[in-house]
Amino acid sequence: MKKVLSIVLASAAALALLAGCGNATMKKARAESQPATGAILLNQAGYLPDATKVALIRSDAAGFEVIDAATGKTVFDGAAGEPGYWELSGDTVREADFSDLETKGTYRICLAGTDVCSAPFRIGDDVYHEITKASVRSYYLNRTGIEITEEFGGKWARPAGHPDTVVIIHASAASPDRPAGSVISSPGGWYDAGDYNKYIVNSSITNYTLLLFYHLFPEYCRSLELNIPESGNDIPDLVDELLWNLRWYLTMQDPADGGVYHKLTNLQFGGFVMPHEATDPRYVVMKSTAATLDFAAVTAMAYRVFAGDPSQELRTLATTCLEASERAMKWADAHPDVIYRQPDDVSTGAYGDGNLADELFWAKAETALAHGTVPAEGFLEGISTVTPTWNQSATLGLISLALAEEESFAGISEQAKTLITAFADELLEKSAACPYRISLDWFAWGSTSDVANQAMIKLVAMRLTGSNRFMPSIQADLDWLLGANPTGYCFVTGYGTLSPMHIHHRPSGADGVPEPVPGFLVGGPNTVVMDDCQPPVQRSAFPAKSYSDVECSYSTNEIAINWNAPLVFLLGAMDHMRP
Repeated sequence: MKKVLSIVLASAAALALLAGCGNATMKKARAESQPATGAILLNQAGYLPDATKVALIRSDAAGFEVIDAATGKTVFDGAAGEPGYWELSGDTVREADFSDLETKGTYRICLAGTDVCSAPFRIGDDVYHEITKASVRSYYLNRTGIEITEEFGGKWARPAGHPDTVVIIHASAASPDRPAGSVISSPGGWYDAGDYNKYIVNSSITNYTLLLFYHLFPEYCRSLELNIPESGNDIPDLVDELLWNLRWYLTMQDPADGGVYHKLTNLQFGGFVMPHEATDPRYVVMKSTAATLDFAAVTAMAYRVFAGDPSQELRTLATTCLEASERAMKWADAHPDVIYRQPDDVSTGAYGDGNLADELFWAKAETALAHGTVPAEGFLEGISTVTPTWNQSATLGLISLALAEEESFAGISEQAKTLITAFADELLEKSAACPYRISLDWFAWGSTSDVANQAMIKLVAMRLTGSNRFMPSIQADLDWLLGANPTGYCFVTGYGTLSPMHIHHRPSGADGVPEPVPGFLVGGPNTVVMDDCQPPVQRSAFPAKSYSDVECSYSTNEIAINWNAPLVFLLGAMDHMRP
């Protein structure tokens, strides 16, 4: 297990502002200076040449300069913006806008008249390409039931774990055809998060988001080479990776009645050991209406996305998915209120949800689109747009309806488009009022994924309207995730000058490799759970800084497949925009 370390960021007040240096001395000091992360916050991955480029300064400095990282020569200078205090972070920042600098290269930002400079960063066409690939490859490195070889996994190679060919029917999941204690096979899929279990509701929003990404950016996905075992077949690598989870997903449906098991799990969370060392019995636990409706929605969408695909394999899978969706809807119609209840002998993630209205709407929207049956007038009444999460899925159905191109859906599509666009504009208003330029005004579990999902909403709205007014805010969301936030962390493992090293992820904690598995988005600041470490690890009282890079902090430093999915969408969309 990796040694738990705490990293204390220097406050802006503690940073010395040195003056009186000669010009030559100043250039040398700037070119060689170490990053002053606390004073200058920026996107540590870099910026596209024609992008909005804004760093944030926690200093009273009136101006800033952008210097060539190699020579120390000033290539751009500007005045710092007006100071803005944010009560959620407890600090004041000024904007350093250098959007007019479009020349490719490696640079630093320095406070005017000092040698306080940022770490080097790049402006270039490809700044998001490798991190996009890593964010998708994190799924490969989190696969169950397959050996991760050195050829494809590098230093993160590991033996296969959890083949899940012998899975026990838990008493809560028993049926006449599958009594308690009987055995089924349910191989494949991804580990859900830092644990070794697989959950339908969380896989559902993950599958949807990746399917949506492929649907909107098919040519880009076909060009994305990921170095996974399936690379080189006639299916895009991103889709190949998705299929590893989707094919497991299909095994979670009871073929006798169409109901879907809520999760595949050990009875309790295991320790920080490698997958092949975690050998406790595996169970499928209880069928639930939420899992079944989510399943119906995702498989219906998979049918739409793959039905016209060039690959015969995907077209055949599309038919399988549609049939599975229809069986799931029949079960859900007959069992409209089977709420998941955690059995007494099970203590792994519950993913419980007592409100099924959003799941029902999503499933009805997707199945209507799959069958070409326009919902009745009033279908959208009472539906509100919120940031999508595993238990708030109505917005996913709205996105699908808004993007519908069939003429018969024109009316309801326009209504959904209006709702999505209005929500995106609401997010724009919030970001304009925030000194850190993001739309988020709460910090709960997986706050980084909330930022990424809000960026996805804005990207969809931009596609629906053809308006570029959303782009600066989308860029700001990405900047936040990649370092321009009050913690100073790039929240994606393996990237940036300061990134998480001690994530709550069993393979990363047990593999003996100093660096964590790369490409994961950690949960980020969270004020809902403050005592996940025992003894407690002190976290900031300010919500936007309530983060700890320690292994025990599952509420801030765990990873999850549903958090990475909007990250893939956001990074991939931005990489798609490169010249």
